[in-house]
Amino acid sequence: MQVYGRTDKGRVRQNNQDAFVTGKLSDSVHFAVVCDGMGGANGGNVASSLAVKVITNRIVEGYRENMSLQSIHYMLESAIAAANVLVYDTAVSDPDLHGMGTTVVAVIVSGQDAVIAHIGDSRAYMIADDIRQLTRDHSVVWEMVEKGEITEAEARIHPNKNFITRALGVEEQVECEITDAEIPENGMLLVCTDGLTNMVENSEIARILKKLSPQDAVEKLIVSANMSGGSDNITACLFA
Repeated sequence: MQVYGRTDKGRVRQNNQDAFVTGKLSDSVHFAVVCDGMGGANGGNVASSLAVKVITNRIVEGYRENMSLQSIHYMLESAIAAANVLVYDTAVSDPDLHGMGTTVVAVIVSGQDAVIAHIGDSRAYMIADDIRQLTRDHSVVWEMVEKGEITEAEARIHPNKNFITRALGVEEQVECEITDAEIPENGMLLVCTDGLTNMVENSEIARILKKLSPQDAVEKLIVSANMSGGSDNITACLFA
């Protein structure tokens, strides 16, 4: 299994507040960190870049061969906590960056086992026979979906769809959500920001991923999001 990543500023935004890193920890262990910054033109860029850097460094420095899944949990939680402290302290110390924050999805795949830590509304999907969302959005509209007040289709076009309830760096402490998943043989795991999922239907995402090679599929996802309007920055990372 390998991991492939791509980001694009889209067709509307002047700059790209998304940031990502992919990497290899051993022959059978790969990782990806994807962040979608918020807080003005400069704040969003700073928050996502800082978070990706800190989390990546903590993963690379902390990983040990044959780590248990539980140890990987702790490592990701610690990495995200460290990133939260740095982003928060940076925002507090600079009035121009006040209120900045970022979503995050940090994934480590060891063999067929995936550990996913996330905050906000960037997502991870499993693609096998079908496409299944593995993460739960920390957002106003997702809470409405879970309560049965609106459908997922209605959530996609809801005026408050961009209001997230949890973000890295906004408060002194933040809790990430951890999800374990097993990737089936010939299955794939997609990590992406909402610049993709707000523009491209899940069924079309799955069709693209199943039809093309992993690297071509990631490129095609970006193109499809832009062809649908490209209203936000777009990032996609694929384990396949």
